[in-house]
Amino acid sequence: MDITQIEAAAQLLAPVIRRTPVVASRVLSEKVGAEVWLKCENLQRTGSFKPRGAYNRIANLPPESRSRGTVAASAGNHAQGVAWAATALGIESTVFMPIGASLPKLMATRAYGAQVHQVGESVDESLDAAKDFADRTGATLIHPFDHPDIVAGQATVALELLDQLPALGTVLVPTGGGGLLAGIAVALQHVAPDVRVIGVQAAEAAAWPDSLAAGRPVRVDRMSTMADGIAVGQPGAVPFTQVSRHVSTIVTVEEEALSKALLLCLERAKLIVEPAGAAAVAALMSCAAEELDLRGPVCAIVSGGNIDPLLLTRVVGHGMSAAGRYLSARVTISDRSGALGALLAVVGKTGASVVDVAHSRTSTWLAIGEVEVSLTLETKGATHRDEVLAALTNAGYAVRDTD
Repeated sequence: MDITQIEAAAQLLAPVIRRTPVVASRVLSEKVGAEVWLKCENLQRTGSFKPRGAYNRIANLPPESRSRGTVAASAGNHAQGVAWAATALGIESTVFMPIGASLPKLMATRAYGAQVHQVGESVDESLDAAKDFADRTGATLIHPFDHPDIVAGQATVALELLDQLPALGTVLVPTGGGGLLAGIAVALQHVAPDVRVIGVQAAEAAAWPDSLAAGRPVRVDRMSTMADGIAVGQPGAVPFTQVSRHVSTIVTVEEEALSKALLLCLERAKLIVEPAGAAAVAALMSCAAEELDLRGPVCAIVSGGNIDPLLLTRVVGHGMSAAGRYLSARVTISDRSGALGALLAVVGKTGASVVDVAHSRTSTWLAIGEVEVSLTLETKGATHRDEVLAALTNAGYAVRDTD
C-alpha cells in the first residue's frame, strides 16, 4: 500500500464522509503534561470511523460484483458502515451479526438498508456464516479490516488529522483487527514519519502483543471485555504487515480504565463514547509515562460512539465506582428502634448521598439482636470516600466488604 491509494480514498470519500472535529482536552493535557486533543470519529456517519473503509471498498467494486451485492459480519460498527455505504451506492447488503449483538446496533444496521441475520455467539461465527453466504450467492465479502481498500479508507483519518493538527507529535489509536491502526501508521509514515503512533488494546482481548512477538498473526484463547468494538481474536494479515513495519508500541488497558475513560469523555468532553472508542483516552489516563513516551501535541482517536443506553448506564456506574464516586459497604447495627436512623445520621454529616439501603437479619455471622445494613452511597471522590469510611468506623460501626 502506498500514499497514492490513501489519497485516492480521501478524494473519493470527501463528498460523503464527515470531517470530524478535533477538540482540546484540558484535563488530559494536565494529566500527561502535554497538549492533548480528541479526534471525534464518534461523530462520524453511523457513529464510528468504519464507513471510511466500507465506502472505499464497496465503491471500488467492479460492476459485475456490485450486481451480486455485498455481505459482511460484525457486532455493530462495521455492520452499520457497510449497510450505509452499500445503500448510498445503490448496492444490496447482507449482514451477519452475533445473537447477542446490541439491539440499537442491530436496529440501526437494518435502518441503513441491510438484510440482517443473527448467527452464532461471536463475530468469528458470524464471519463464517458470511463467508458461506458469499460462496453460495457470489456476494462480495466486505471484511472489517483485512483488505487494502479498507485500510486505505481508514487511513484518511490521518490525513484529515494532520490538516487539523499540523504539529501532531503522537497519536493513540484503539486497535482490534488493526485496520485503523495500519491505515493511520502507513499514512503518517509517508507524510509525517516523525509522528509517534501507539496502538491501544483492551487487556482482555489483546492479540497484538503476542502476534508481534511471534512475527505473525496469533489468535487469543479467550476474550472478555466491555470493548466489543475492538474484541478481535486475531489480527488481519493485511494490517499486520503494515503495523509490524510502522508501529513500535502497542499498550493494553484494563476494564476499569475503559470505564473511567468513558466517564471522563461524558463528563468533561460532553461526548458519548463506547468503551472501544474510549481506549486511547484510557491509555492516557492509566499507562505509565515511560511506556507511552509522548511527544506533544498528542491526539487520542475516539473511534466510536455506538453504545447501548443500558450498557452506558452500567459502564458509567462502574466508572464512578472505580473513581471513588460510589461506596458500597455492609455495616452491622443493633436491631432496635432508631438504630438505622442513627447510622444514616452519621452518613448525612459526611455529605454523602444515600443511593440504596437494604436490611438483612439472616447472615450467619450476625449475633442475636444484630442487623446487617447494605449501604450504597454517592461520594465526591476517592478522598471523600475514605472520609465516609473513617466517620463510620469512628462512630463505632463495624464496616465490612467495601468496594
